[in-house]
Amino acid sequence: MSVEMMNVNLNMERGWPCKEQLNLSLPMLDLVRSDTVLEYETDYRGYAGTGGITPLKNIFSEILDVSNEQIYLGSTMSTTIMYDVVAKAMFLGLDGEKPWKESGNVKFICPSPGYEKHFKICETFGIEMIPVKMNDDGPDMDIVEELVKNDTCIKGMWCVPLYSNPTGAIYSDEVVHRIASMEATSDFRVFWDNAYMVHHLTDEEVTISNILKDTSVHPNRVFEFFSTSKITFPGGGVAGCASSIENIKWLEKTSLLQLKTGDKINQLRHALFLKNKQGVLEHMAKHRTIIKPKFDLIDDMLTNRIGYNDNVKWNNPKGGYFINLEFASGGAKSVYEYCKERGLRITPAGSTFPYGIDPEDKFLRLAPTYLSLDELEVASAILCEAIVNELGLE
Repeated sequence: MSVEMMNVNLNMERGWPCKEQLNLSLPMLDLVRSDTVLEYETDYRGYAGTGGITPLKNIFSEILDVSNEQIYLGSTMSTTIMYDVVAKAMFLGLDGEKPWKESGNVKFICPSPGYEKHFKICETFGIEMIPVKMNDDGPDMDIVEELVKNDTCIKGMWCVPLYSNPTGAIYSDEVVHRIASMEATSDFRVFWDNAYMVHHLTDEEVTISNILKDTSVHPNRVFEFFSTSKITFPGGGVAGCASSIENIKWLEKTSLLQLKTGDKINQLRHALFLKNKQGVLEHMAKHRTIIKPKFDLIDDMLTNRIGYNDNVKWNNPKGGYFINLEFASGGAKSVYEYCKERGLRITPAGSTFPYGIDPEDKFLRLAPTYLSLDELEVASAILCEAIVNELGLE
C-alpha cells in the first residue's frame, strides 16, 4: 500500500521515552515501603531539606564532578528550575545584583537550531532573543563574544552542551572555555542545560569539559541543569541544578517560600535505585539497547531512499534524543505539512528557532524514541516520500 493511502496517527514530535524504557524503572517503585528507614541527615517525611537529600546529591556530584554543596535538588523537571531562576533574576535579582527588569530591554543569546522550551521561557518574560549559529562544536563564539561584550542588556545564554537539542553538537573544550571566560556584565548567566549528560547512543561515553571548574574568573556565571526525566520517569523524576556554592545558597534561600521541601521520599527512591554513577550508566545502557535501533532505522531509510547529499543532510548522533534534518534550499514547512496531512506528526517547522521562525526554512527535528520499530518504518516511509515530492528530488 502506498504511504499516501495509509490511515496513520504517528507522533515523532517530542522526545518522549517509550513504554519499554519506562518499564526499566518500575522496580524503583518497590524500594520505599512502610518499613523503609526514612531518617538520615533529616527525617525525609518532614519539612527539613530544601535543597535535596545527601544520598542523591552524592550520585549527581559524582556524575557532574562537583561537591555536594554545589547541588540543588528541587521539582521533577529541569525546565521548572530554569524558569524559576529566570523569574528570580528578572524580578528579585541575582545574589548581590539588581533585578534584570531594571536594566532595560533584557536579551538572551540563543544558539540555533535549539530547544524550543528555552525560547518559550524567554517569550514568557518578554526577553528578546538573539539567534546565533550552531556549529558541530557549539555556538559560533566569535559572534557570541562580540555580542555579549558590546551589549550590556544581554543577561543570559542558553546552552545544551552535550548532544545538543536538536543538532547533536558536542561542545569542544575551546568553546566551553570561551563561554566561561568571555567578557560580560557581572549579572550575565549561562543556562547550561546538561539534559543528555548520560544519554549515550554508542559505546563511547562522550564527556565534555567541566565548565563549573573553568569559572575561576567568573565563579557565579553558570547554572547547570539536569534531571532524571529520560532516566527514570518524566512524570515522577527528580531535577536539579549545579552551580557555585554562592549561587546554590541564593537559590535555596529564594526558594524557601515556594518550595520548603522537595519530595525527599521520591529522591530516596531514586538514590536506592540508581546507587551511584556506575549504576546510572548501566541503567542508561539498557535504554540505549531499546532506542539505538530506532535511530539506525531512520538513518538507513534516509540513506537508502534519499541519500546524504548537498540538498538533504541529517546527523547520526552519538547521543541525545533527536535527529536534525537540514535542507539546503529550504522547504522544511512544506515537508512538515506533507507529513501532517498523512498522519505523521513531527516537530513543526521553525520550532527550533526563536519566535518559531527559521529564516531560511531549512531545519526539521525528528524524535524517534516514542514509536515502535514497525511504526517508525511507516513514519520514515512517509517522511522520505515527503522529502522526495516536496523538494523535487525525483
